[in-house]
Amino acid sequence: MPTTPSSMLALFAAQVQRRPDAPCLAWDHTTWTYHELQTQALGVAAGLRAWGLTAGERVALALDNGPEFVLAYLGIGWAGGVAVPVNTQYRAGELRHILNDAGAALVISSGQAVEEIAALRPELPALRDWVVVGAEHGGALPWSSLLAPPTSLPLPDPTSLALLVYTSGTTGRAKGVMLTHANLAANIQAVSQAWGWAATDRLLLMLPLFHVHGLGVGLHGTLSNGGSVDLRPRFDPLEALTTLASGKVSLFFGVPTMYSRLLAQAQARPDLRPQGVRLFVSGSAPLSPDVFQAFESVFGQTILERYGMTETGMLTTNPLHGPRRAGTVGRPFPGQAVLVGSPSQPASTGQVGPVWVAGPNIFSGYWQNPEATRAAFEGEWFNTGDLGFLDEAGVLTLVGRARELIITGGFNVYPREVEETLLTHPGVAEAAVIGLPDPDLGERVVAVVVVGRPEGPMPTADDLMEFCRAQLAPYKKPRQVIFAAALPRNAMGKVRKDVLQRELSER
Repeated sequence: MPTTPSSMLALFAAQVQRRPDAPCLAWDHTTWTYHELQTQALGVAAGLRAWGLTAGERVALALDNGPEFVLAYLGIGWAGGVAVPVNTQYRAGELRHILNDAGAALVISSGQAVEEIAALRPELPALRDWVVVGAEHGGALPWSSLLAPPTSLPLPDPTSLALLVYTSGTTGRAKGVMLTHANLAANIQAVSQAWGWAATDRLLLMLPLFHVHGLGVGLHGTLSNGGSVDLRPRFDPLEALTTLASGKVSLFFGVPTMYSRLLAQAQARPDLRPQGVRLFVSGSAPLSPDVFQAFESVFGQTILERYGMTETGMLTTNPLHGPRRAGTVGRPFPGQAVLVGSPSQPASTGQVGPVWVAGPNIFSGYWQNPEATRAAFEGEWFNTGDLGFLDEAGVLTLVGRARELIITGGFNVYPREVEETLLTHPGVAEAAVIGLPDPDLGERVVAVVVVGRPEGPMPTADDLMEFCRAQLAPYKKPRQVIFAAALPRNAMGKVRKDVLQRELSER
């Protein structure tokens, strides 16, 4: 591990020097070499500079997977800006908060996000311009407006801000996680060392690039190690299984839902089995022991489960070589540290407590939120908000989350946000949102609702699901609505979600 700070762009530039003509990025029927990708990214950087982007300004990327995302992301870094990746499933309320909180000067968008941003323009005072990829839209600049002749630009200061990624807290309001170029480089170097990432590796990447799993691991790992990435628009189980069986890829990263759907597809296609894939990695949500064991039985390989989060990147990993245990998330990556309990009083072996982490990968704080930053740190140690225990070998097992986070299909859902949406319906008096186990998604979002506000109609379950669908990203809407006469509460009036989860799990 290097002792001096670096940046992901510096690692990428070094690979361009070593292997300029090697394949780097494949999309559809086009492949970019390392030299071609750098040249086009520098052209976007020049275009951003000509547009007027100044050092430290934020550029939001509300983009679906595609070469434009990669070029825009790299170009922003070379131009000295800060990339703000945004989930393209977000709706107006979510986009309004993130774009205004970040003070985004420019947004580059595609897909569903285009119409949402068009409607929001009057409510985004900091936004100076808007670029649309893949289509034309009145009032927006075309993608071609950012393409300029490439010019040589200095690499960014490793200590400067590279990414501002929004992640919600238990209050339901998304917080901006500040990640420096050095944070990103340190993390991917640790991951590469632990997983033996090499220039000979080819990654099938079906994860969204707006998520740190796809961007901070998949793309960063490829560009910094000289390998190649086969980027796809989204996950499709038959397409994934067919590609994995082609013998042309060596790495696949996914969330547990992807693996359960791969297994289901494999039952229908016994003629398709992975060939030449040396590593399957799962993260972003707990992998069930059933899926772990079924995958080994069907495919003859075990999935490597790891643990990470937006604020830290990747934290722990099961071993590349040696047995991997279902239900555990392994030991810290090189150069990082994990403890359970508290920094001043670590828990004993096997004792459950809060999980704390430290290392050069840890974010520098929450954007414009010093109070939340202070609350999350004790010296160099960051409180993940998760609960777990360490065994005698230092292997971490997670047992729950101190926060009320629901992870469904690899995406984070915070109950308060869904509850507040439900409470705006005139027929809802009270609402409690919980996660219940789901064999496909890991957890499904379930709303327990008390109806009967006198000024409103009596809604049906379908009414409330459709109401949420119109205001929230699809993965956030309840997949089940249960009506109750009252919500269980403690002596202080707080809803006992543990009681709801226990009662509903037993049904």
